[in-house]
Amino acid sequence: MDVAENHSSIIGDYFVKAVIIAGGFGTRLRPLSCTRPKHLFPIGGRPLLDWTLERLADARVEQVVFAINYMSEAFVRQYGKSVCGMKVHYCRELRPLGTGGCVKNAEKTIGHDEDFLLLNGDILSKIDYAQLVAQHAKNGGVATIALHKVEDPSRYGVVDLVDKSRVKQFVEKPPRGKAPSNLINAGVYALSPRIFDYIQDKRCVSIERETFPALVRDNELFGYIFEGLWIDIGELSDFLKGNRLLLDSAPKAGRPVKTVRIASTAKIIKPVALGDRTVIEDNSTIGPHVTLSEGVTVGKGVHIKNSVIFPGATVSDLSRIKGAIIGEEVLVGKRVSIAENCMIGDHVKLNDDVTVAKGVTICPNREVAADARVSRCLL
Repeated sequence: MDVAENHSSIIGDYFVKAVIIAGGFGTRLRPLSCTRPKHLFPIGGRPLLDWTLERLADARVEQVVFAINYMSEAFVRQYGKSVCGMKVHYCRELRPLGTGGCVKNAEKTIGHDEDFLLLNGDILSKIDYAQLVAQHAKNGGVATIALHKVEDPSRYGVVDLVDKSRVKQFVEKPPRGKAPSNLINAGVYALSPRIFDYIQDKRCVSIERETFPALVRDNELFGYIFEGLWIDIGELSDFLKGNRLLLDSAPKAGRPVKTVRIASTAKIIKPVALGDRTVIEDNSTIGPHVTLSEGVTVGKGVHIKNSVIFPGATVSDLSRIKGAIIGEEVLVGKRVSIAENCMIGDHVKLNDDVTVAKGVTICPNREVAADARVSRCLL
């Protein structure tokens, strides 16, 4: 049984809404984020947000509010009016409003009757929402931040705690070696409606750089430390790491499949997630840590390791892919080699015998006939 289920009555007492920030442009994951929000990238055989929504539903959250801007219609098509038994609302921004401004923009939808959860949509985590809620209720403050320990906190907002839970200092992305602790902002918050008093209306507001320091001054900001799976998938290496961690922690990741055809001489090295209508032909080796989305076709003698392949892609005979992300409907020709940290945009065609070197990205709808041996973006 999921830990959250043991505390579901706590969730029921305090929260029925969760706000998911999903308005980012995903610039560090271009070109793949040029054609879809990064929050909908397949990971472990399902869109990233599906994992978060499923855990919220398990915790008996009743309503989800999407704070969206970039490619907002993609979220509406994906989730409609309800998901996992939860009612869905959409709060669109006419222009980017930041992590605080998007909350203020959703104020009427969220309401002032009860506390709520706020989550960054590009986080993969197994945080226990119920325990966060319980800690927030105990603190009695305006906000409680979920905190996670990392080796290098310079990429994140860093917190210094006193009295085990009150935040003494909040520093956004401190210089390397200057952080007050290794406790970082994990992008999950429990908030009182009083948070709206700390956010100005109709302008871009950073909740990390503006709102949280104000709460620190008023002794209204608290922290909740948790361990376990947590990763921000904002960069290619982090996305692949998240896929590995998810597959390791959830051996049966992905949706149930009806039609998968795997040749008897093919080799699957677990953990692997296979989408519906996947075809893997003779003498191919898939895994470990590979996600093949629905409709992917893998030819003969192919080797794929530590990679994510988007829907409808074809990898032809004798090709090699290691540590890469392959976009939707990509055609990888025969004897193609794709090295680590490569991103191949949607509808790209890689001709036979092409070598794609480490760190190359290729923009959508391009045909590549010659080797790409220098780390760069092919427009």
